Amino acid sequence: MDETIVRANIPQDLVKVLGVEPQTKSKAEAFTRSFLKNSIRPNSRTDPKSMLSHKAVLLEYARPKKDKSKRKSKRAKGLNARQKRAMKIFQIKPEHQRYKLFLPLHDLWRQYVIDLCNGLKPTCTPQFVQQKLLKADFHGAIITVVRSKCPSYVGATGILVQEFKHIFKIITKEDKLKVIPKRNSVFEVEINGFVSHIYGSRFEQRASERSAKKFKVRGTIDL
Repeated sequence: MDETIVRANIPQDLVKVLGVEPQTKSKAEAFTRSFLKNSIRPNSRTDPKSMLSHKAVLLEYARPKKDKSKRKSKRAKGLNARQKRAMKIFQIKPEHQRYKLFLPLHDLWRQYVIDLCNGLKPTCTPQFVQQKLLKADFHGAIITVVRSKCPSYVGATGILVQEFKHIFKIITKEDKLKVIPKRNSVFEVEINGFVSHIYGSRFEQRASERSAKKFKVRGTIDL
């Protein structure tokens, strides 16, 4: 449509028919501005003053997109306790239940304890050795049951091959695998003349948990 037609005045013969009167240019501009102001809703996002007064403006910044492929890749889960029992991971085969097979492990354990106790010199006090043994690993140690509420366990001796939270598994010189409960039992360990007693009821932790535990010095109730 031609712009001159839009801006042209209304013909006189249509003024009476339409019931309108032609206005001057100044009045028309004022009417147009007021009409647009009332009809069009202002957008606060495009107003720089309102943007700066309400929040910070990030100039040309976009968050890096997360790689969805990483979400799909999950770490390999380990076996649970039931799966380990089904696969018999902790069971020692009968052909491996030989006392001589674990003698090298015992030699390694003795050297480990000697280094742990700073050489186990004659000047070392029993309290110092006892504190070191409380957090030591006993796999490979020769332990002897000296007291127990079950008389059949007393006197059993052998190399410790497995330690669990509540039991010791030892291999005797007769190549027999014995399971000794820790609770209500007292064990004896000898290293270079130092004899130490382990009260199993106070030792009911896994080796990994015991190494980080703080033991309190207090009296021990006998069996």
